[in-house]
Amino acid sequence: MLTDALQFLLKVVLELAASAFWLRFYMQWMRVPFYNPFAQFIVKVTDFAVRPLRRVIPGLFGLDWASLLLFYAAELAAILGLHWLGDFPFLAAGLQVLPGFLLLALAGAIKLALYILIGLVFIQAILSWVSPYSPYAPVFYALARPVLAPLRRFIPPIAGIDITPIVAFVLIQLVLIAPVTGLERYARGLIW
Repeated sequence: MLTDALQFLLKVVLELAASAFWLRFYMQWMRVPFYNPFAQFIVKVTDFAVRPLRRVIPGLFGLDWASLLLFYAAELAAILGLHWLGDFPFLAAGLQVLPGFLLLALAGAIKLALYILIGLVFIQAILSWVSPYSPYAPVFYALARPVLAPLRRFIPPIAGIDITPIVAFVLIQLVLIAPVTGLERYARGLIW
């Protein structure tokens, strides 16, 4: 029972950290304005790790590689920690399981990024109905735009209602089901 509680706490803490690092990377990638409360919160929460790492890993092509590396590292730490708490025989398995864990962390990172994208699209849709002039609206609009804008070119509003968020949810779920789950299964096969 104590192991279950520790696994839960480890997963929650590291997934929240990974989410914050991903949002910082994604916001810079999408050129989201950083002068709003949500972006300032993400920056403040992640500065403790991103700033020192930027001295070693500078940004390149306008992307924040330090945040992306920390996102992946947090996901890898979660995977390794959960397996360690679950009594995985690391010493007996040796280094041959390392590629499996690296791929499993990659699959987990992709899955988390897609779930965050679902949340961003959902929040943007709700804000567009409830409070389109909120100070948060431009942030969530900019973060959901890469998914919704291409769909809006092909799917016009029906009776004034934009159904592209629903289509985006379905498409993202299909990506989660097919390629991401396949990568996860392959990685687990390398470990066991």
